[in-house]
Amino acid sequence: MQALRLESPADSKTRLRKVATATIVGSMLEWYDFYLYATMASIVFSKIFFDTSNPTNATLQAFATFAIGFVARPIGGIFFGYFGDRYGRKKMLFVTFCLMGLCTTAIGLIPTYASIGFWAPLLLVLIRIIQGLGAGAELAGAAVTSYEHAAENRKGRQGSWPALGLNLGLLLSSLTVYLLTMAGDRFLLAGGWRIPFLLSFVLVLVGMWVRRSLPETPEYASFEESHRQEKPIRTLLTSHFKGLGVVFFIAVGYNAISYIFKTFSLAYLTQFKGVPASVTSLSVTLASLVAIVTVPLFGWMCDKFSSKKVLMVGGMLSALFAYPFLSLLGTGASTAIYWAMVIGTGVLAPMMFAPQGSFLSRQFPVQSRSTGVGSGREIGTALAGGLAPLWALSMVAQSTTHATGGVVVILICSGLMVAVATLFDQGRRFGSHKN
Repeated sequence: MQALRLESPADSKTRLRKVATATIVGSMLEWYDFYLYATMASIVFSKIFFDTSNPTNATLQAFATFAIGFVARPIGGIFFGYFGDRYGRKKMLFVTFCLMGLCTTAIGLIPTYASIGFWAPLLLVLIRIIQGLGAGAELAGAAVTSYEHAAENRKGRQGSWPALGLNLGLLLSSLTVYLLTMAGDRFLLAGGWRIPFLLSFVLVLVGMWVRRSLPETPEYASFEESHRQEKPIRTLLTSHFKGLGVVFFIAVGYNAISYIFKTFSLAYLTQFKGVPASVTSLSVTLASLVAIVTVPLFGWMCDKFSSKKVLMVGGMLSALFAYPFLSLLGTGASTAIYWAMVIGTGVLAPMMFAPQGSFLSRQFPVQSRSTGVGSGREIGTALAGGLAPLWALSMVAQSTTHATGGVVVILICSGLMVAVATLFDQGRRFGSHKN
């Protein structure tokens, strides 16, 4: 950390401002795309990219393309994680952002099924796979970068910056969808759905400009010269397998909960409760507004009490909220939906996500940190984030009464998984005891 001691206070402030902007903008774009795709998959894509003779099958096919994007995420996490450990955090963040951002824009240019037939879903799948490569390393890279730039007593707060970007992205995209659907879904189906995807190009340009000027992290810069020939993947598998397991199980548990809160709920309300997009998008908008306040609060709590404790409590509370969440959604009433989403997406998901920047990063030493966080998190995310909402939606669709009891079980098991995984924390070996 010698680089930090040689900095003047003004230089340090400028550096951290650049890091905050670069990490938040990248996470914001990733989750702007996430909510847009989840929303459009449940409302629009099943009607314009697939055969509509069987609406339920079309919806499941649309969500399958959402899940396919997760297949590429582990590959991206491993490859770009290695890239980050071998050549630097700064270069990796710039490459992944460009890859992810340009694909988001390209989705808005795909012709419909009526125009080019099966080529439409094929193009959608191909773009989602390429996009998944970049998205697979984005959050891990942003979390590691924020963590390594932070002072010891602020790693929790700065590690939560990607979580803040996540909710800003949700807010921006949900607000955009809400404005586009105020008069109903007809405008979206007539081509209005393309607008938010094409507008994402503005975020891409801003992000590319910001990340070009991002400084390398002090921890990596001090390690780089003497350990340049290290092999992070081999080191990870031979010396840090426990840390990899901790990251994996937390990723599985958290993403199953988060994607059911944010993705399954949209399809369930649209497909089985007849709730209009204006209501579902407003619910996510309200939840995101709350999360913008709760994320910094939970980041502060990580520095005061420890990221481990905050993450453990978040997992336990999420398990307890499983049944109330599905019960509120099941009413189909707007007010109940708003409360369900605000508590789940605005409070509980941030309580588990804000600590991850610091908690996951400290499971590994600097020379294999990017590879470890990227690999473990994205393998877990691919399994849970892509399959959990699809599995949950399939169970509800197969039930004659559209019962959600199975979804409750998934949420409970996932919350307990997060809480138990924190007990195997490896942070004492490589990071701050508290953060």
